[in-house]
Amino acid sequence: MKIISYKVVESTNLKAKDLVKKKAKPWTVVVSERQTQGYGRKGNKWYSPKGGLYFSIILPSHFQGSGRSLQDKLKNLQILTILAAFAVGKVIKNNFALEPFIKLPNDVWVNGKKIAGILVENVIGKKLKSSIMGIGVNTNIVRFPKELENKATSLKKELRKEVDNQKILKEIVKEIKAFF
Repeated sequence: MKIISYKVVESTNLKAKDLVKKKAKPWTVVVSERQTQGYGRKGNKWYSPKGGLYFSIILPSHFQGSGRSLQDKLKNLQILTILAAFAVGKVIKNNFALEPFIKLPNDVWVNGKKIAGILVENVIGKKLKSSIMGIGVNTNIVRFPKELENKATSLKKELRKEVDNQKILKEIVKEIKAFF
């Protein structure tokens, strides 16, 4: 696993897609302290201030399976998304004794509020090149914008202490790798 760290990017998924075009290897992880244009499903904005954990993993192409149809590729994206949510939830439960709830298809909630989101996207050229798994975890965020105050939480708010983003990153990637 190679980790490429940035202070600020538009989006870790966009950066990872660019790296795929430059032949980055599977299991390359792009992590940033902050995103200026973080996004989720349907183009929804992902609030990404300093303190959170924002990363994207370039997945091995063998997971795409033997299915050739677009429908097969979309099913695989859904499976990858659910596996990532499970991995994030497991790391939160095992490390912090919080009870995560996976809100399908791509969110992890704690105490009735969103704490993490997943977005898996394919990079397609003449054929499917790779899948990018983007994960945002609200780790050390203290304040949310007014419109998110009652919808989002963070590990720091729940635990009343800071958490180690690097340790959480490595544990989530380890859990995801176990599926392959």
